[in-house]
Amino acid sequence: MEKINIITIFGTRPEAIKMAPLVKELEKREEICNKVCVTAQHREMLDQVLDLFDIKPDFDLNIMKSKQTLTGITNRVLEGLEDVFIKEKPDLVLVHGDTTTTFAGALAAFYQKINIGHVEAGLRTFDKYFPFPEEMNRKLTGSMADLNFAPTKSSKSNLLREGIKEKDIFVTGNTVIDAMNFTVEEDYKFSREELNTIDYKNKKVIMVTAHRRENWGEGIENICNALKDIVCAHEDVEIIYLVHLNPVVRNTVNSILGGLKRVHLLDPLDTKETHNLMNKCYMVMTDSGGLQEEAPHLGKPVLVLRGVTERPEAVEVGTVKLVGTDTNFIKKEAEKLITDKESYSNMSKATNPYGDGNASKRIADSILYHFKKLKDKPEEFK
Repeated sequence: MEKINIITIFGTRPEAIKMAPLVKELEKREEICNKVCVTAQHREMLDQVLDLFDIKPDFDLNIMKSKQTLTGITNRVLEGLEDVFIKEKPDLVLVHGDTTTTFAGALAAFYQKINIGHVEAGLRTFDKYFPFPEEMNRKLTGSMADLNFAPTKSSKSNLLREGIKEKDIFVTGNTVIDAMNFTVEEDYKFSREELNTIDYKNKKVIMVTAHRRENWGEGIENICNALKDIVCAHEDVEIIYLVHLNPVVRNTVNSILGGLKRVHLLDPLDTKETHNLMNKCYMVMTDSGGLQEEAPHLGKPVLVLRGVTERPEAVEVGTVKLVGTDTNFIKKEAEKLITDKESYSNMSKATNPYGDGNASKRIADSILYHFKKLKDKPEEFK
């Protein structure tokens, strides 16, 4: 039997988390030969995920450099993948989401006239500079993709409005929910003892991440001032801020929150630790995209520290709320969840619209359908 030759490409930790369960699913399919290529746009954080899911790349471009620029990343990915594609001649290249690796990977495949499959396709804010450069990365990737694996009906609608043919769109759910089935454990013990000493049952523990470029400067300052006021006003609140390694972010966070009681400033955790911290915490405050999908799966309310989101589904069902970076508004919405049981219950019990743990299976089936290995188009995630 002639197999479908696929190369799956990713380069950052968020991509790896969401592509790992798909890689595992493709390995099970006898009709498919899948090879993994990592760009290592982020080296250390990527390697953590590869180890967690026991994935050994077939190709490692190892492009990361100190103080790398978007132009430099794009150039190195294009040049590295050209050699891989010419040698391997895959039938399909899979990329994920909205990173520079994603866009450059799709462009490199397009130059070689190779079919492109875009996992997590169709997310939009409709503002090309927010988030930057992700909004244009995913939009440009979508314009080149032959197969579009949209996580939700809303994402599918965005693609249809952009002229993508319905036959080329598959609504699958989000693979991050598949990944969490691998990582979350009820009696989990953290590798950092500081996290094991926190009273998650009796304290209202707020997990925080905030590091996006758009929030550098005044945005991060406002967020930190809100967190400072919140923890000082509520004795039952503890904050765990996973502080990005970028010095622009770290300097601001440390200057405002350093040394405060019940505020834990920690380096970013690996994937398994992050998922299990979410599972134990009371609520999440973040400017990340992925956490907006992950936390609702665990029944945790999310306050999004951004003015817009490319993931509107959770806002619509009520498990996520946009609060931006205004200090007073952040405080108001956080205190509502801290003090009002009904508000907290309404958000924590809202249905997660992002997946049921079967997205990877739907994507694999969709690939088989496209290559005429399956007769019927797979049913959409609803």
